[in-house]
Amino acid sequence: MDELLLLTCKNLDLCGSAAICFTETWLSKNPPDCALLIPGFQLFRANRRLIGVKARRRNLPLYKITQLCRDKEEAHSSGDRVLYKHDPAHGLQLGLQHYKPRHPPPEAHPAQSPIPPPEEDSEEEPKLKYERLSNGVTEILQNDAASCMTVHDKFLALGTHFGKVFLLDIQGNATQKYEVSSVKINQISLDESGENVGICSEDGKVQVFGLYTREGFHESFDCPIKVVSLHPQFSRSNYKQFVTGGNKLLLYERNWLNRWKTLVLHEGEGTITNVKWRANLIAWANNLGVKIYDFSAKQRITNVLRDNVSLRPDMYPCSLCWKDDTTLIVGWGTSIKICAVRERNSTEMRDLPNRYVEIVSAFETEFFICGLAPLADQLVTLFFVQEHMDQMDEEVRARPRLDIIQPLPESCDEISSDALSVRFYQDNECRDYRLEHSEGESLFYIISPKDIVVAKERDQDDHIDWLLEKKKYEEALMAAEISFKNIKRHDVQKIGMAYINHLVENGDYDTAARKCQKVLGKNMELWENEVYRFKTIGQLKAISQYLPRGDLRLRPAIYEMILHEFLKTDYEGFATLIREWPGELYNNMAIVQAVNDHLKRDPTNSTLLTTLAELYTYDQRYDRALEIYLRLRHKDVYQLIHKHNLFSSIEDKIVLLMEFDKEKAVDMLLDNEDKISIDKVVVELDGRPELLHVYLHKLFKRDHHKGQKYHERQIGLYAEYDRPNLLPFLRDSTHCPLEKALEICQQRNFVEETVFLLSRMGNCRRALQMIMEELEDVDKAIEFAKEQDDAELWEDLICYSIDKPPFITGLLNNIGTHVDPILLIKRISEGMEIPNLRDSLVKILHDYNLQILLREGCKKILVADSLSLLQKMHRTQMRGVRVDEGNICESCHSAILPSDMAQPFSVVVFHCRHMFHKECLPSSGAIPGMQFCNICSAKRRGPGSGILEMKNSLNPEQDKMNTN
Repeated sequence: MDELLLLTCKNLDLCGSAAICFTETWLSKNPPDCALLIPGFQLFRANRRLIGVKARRRNLPLYKITQLCRDKEEAHSSGDRVLYKHDPAHGLQLGLQHYKPRHPPPEAHPAQSPIPPPEEDSEEEPKLKYERLSNGVTEILQNDAASCMTVHDKFLALGTHFGKVFLLDIQGNATQKYEVSSVKINQISLDESGENVGICSEDGKVQVFGLYTREGFHESFDCPIKVVSLHPQFSRSNYKQFVTGGNKLLLYERNWLNRWKTLVLHEGEGTITNVKWRANLIAWANNLGVKIYDFSAKQRITNVLRDNVSLRPDMYPCSLCWKDDTTLIVGWGTSIKICAVRERNSTEMRDLPNRYVEIVSAFETEFFICGLAPLADQLVTLFFVQEHMDQMDEEVRARPRLDIIQPLPESCDEISSDALSVRFYQDNECRDYRLEHSEGESLFYIISPKDIVVAKERDQDDHIDWLLEKKKYEEALMAAEISFKNIKRHDVQKIGMAYINHLVENGDYDTAARKCQKVLGKNMELWENEVYRFKTIGQLKAISQYLPRGDLRLRPAIYEMILHEFLKTDYEGFATLIREWPGELYNNMAIVQAVNDHLKRDPTNSTLLTTLAELYTYDQRYDRALEIYLRLRHKDVYQLIHKHNLFSSIEDKIVLLMEFDKEKAVDMLLDNEDKISIDKVVVELDGRPELLHVYLHKLFKRDHHKGQKYHERQIGLYAEYDRPNLLPFLRDSTHCPLEKALEICQQRNFVEETVFLLSRMGNCRRALQMIMEELEDVDKAIEFAKEQDDAELWEDLICYSIDKPPFITGLLNNIGTHVDPILLIKRISEGMEIPNLRDSLVKILHDYNLQILLREGCKKILVADSLSLLQKMHRTQMRGVRVDEGNICESCHSAILPSDMAQPFSVVVFHCRHMFHKECLPSSGAIPGMQFCNICSAKRRGPGSGILEMKNSLNPEQDKMNTN
């Protein structure tokens, strides 16, 4: 094997071969595959007996480079052969052959999406979209195969099986190339700044250098180096550390002398297959499990064991991914574990590490895991899939799957799952796939030997694409309207047009027409196109109600075309459009002519006549419109008159208006007295007294004085057409002649009205007599007597009722508060039977008692109020009164207080707050020792009396002289 490894490194023909087959060996089935591996080749082993060859029972190894010859049948293709034979004494015979690939170069393949189209009936929208990384990558993978890749926010670093490292931009264009080795690049590591790179290869080479300077670490080891990882802050001088992994995990750290110091972190558990460094934590995987090393504490804090130890670590490698600085995601075989690094409580530390690891989620998956990446609180997982073929009774390699899953404590929920059609997936194994992600953007790179696929989260444009593909046009339009600032590839109006086309194709013309209003907006050209399309399919009625009719308008011909269409088939719809559309939208004269043509065939059609009146109104030919409205007795005739001030045109049509609707006609006439006078209306209605009464009655209700000269005439009209309102009219009118009214009422025997007129004229006794004799209503008679409050009327009422027991009962029940009941009781004859006499007497006594109680209650209230006011006055008068320099004497008008307070002085202050010097007050009056405020006393006696009294008191001698 050492000789063979040397040949593959030094011999160009050998290292460039597609396959190496050993036909004669002494190998048995005991040596494991890992002892026979050649870097860059894939090993196949078979027993001669199992493959049907009559020979010794020996193993036949076949080494095949997967990136050059992908089809298993190409071993039979013809090509140039070169045979190397070594001395048989060495026990080795080597056959070498160059095979020409049967597949065309990758770029010659027809365009193919990395993800197959979804099933037609699938209603679940994909979460990710995919595209191949092309440009320079296509050329690289045509002659080489990808072995590893790492992702930075600014660029990509791709390693190949032929030992080359390419720096790529995000679009896949190669910007720089490094010839690191002649064999497979195992891993590339970048620091967070993207300025330093670490590379390791299968031949044991490790290089760590700056991208802008080749100075760094360059070393070759005697064993393959599988992994390398730089400190995330490697570009800073204090963090020049990195780790490498082969048979053991080594930490390299540059000291202050610029020399590299080596520290063994772990060994003895097999090959290190993966390592990830995040902040101060280093996680690595070997044959037994996953370890985490705390770089700040310089100690290992956990060991996560493998679940399925039956799987070969080199064929099903472990996938590691840091979700954040303290959360590690481990995927191995079909098992996923999410490990959270916790800080240990200080009381529990003792000899334990400062941190510990808690597995917060652990679950099994259906397929083998090739890579992991975080997506918010979810996981993006790359699976290697094998399908069982019933016909062949074996498993074949299927398209890899990229799933988004939601981790749960003991299981997971599948959010989405996509099968990826990567190139030559039939020849790839689980270890050939890798999943890398960009933390700055949600980009996920699926790396296989001959293909690199980029997955990214779908944006709003992609969401709209999917909705349109599923013919969910309404949702697509809504999404575009909500996110119109963020969409780049779609136009809201174009989506709306597609929606309208879809509705028209499905026969939903009403909805399509309604959507035109929102989609077409102010684009008049599109509007006209849609109108003509609806005309072509015979659906002008559907779009008519949604046409623009405001500031933005179509050509008049468009509106006329629709009106003519309605006029042919739907009179009601035509009338509706005429009412709703402004008259400026179309040629009014043309439509009038068309309506007249139809009326010639159907002259009594009320719908057409009404519509013609509206058209005349738009054309300002109000007289013709008014004639049609009056002929049809249309309710809008009053609105037409008001709106266009047509009162001069209706002076001779008042009777017609009244016959149509009395209430509206009268209200209109009364509201416009300045335009149609009362006298003119009365003259017009003179021949129709019932209509005249309605008009004059409403006029009287509005103003009792405006139609006063017609009050005499109204008496007869009320008597003839509206007797219930006659008595209120007589009560409220002050202009009707009472004699004329009395004459009419007596002629028609209107008793109540006659009684009112007699009382109004002063003949109350005659009125009371009519009530008693003709109406025989004692209650009304008593009410009449109460209103007049005349003792003689009460006497007449008592005299008339004294021989009528029912009347006596009524009087006893009602006159207690107006007439002394004793006067009535004394006049009652002995032995007369009076119904309900006892109750009436009880009521009289009760009323009398009530009057007594009311008087006593009023007396108590009066006394209590008087006492309360007296006490209030006393408290007020007992209060002190402030006297200071600002107060003056009300008599001499000088300061009330002397300037020299040491001298004795006397001041009199009354309760009314008036102040006097004692010597300025007049002498006490009739009551010795009693003094009164002259000002307040003068107010009670009259003006000037107080001043005169003061003068008299100040000049008693002059007063005496005047007396003499």
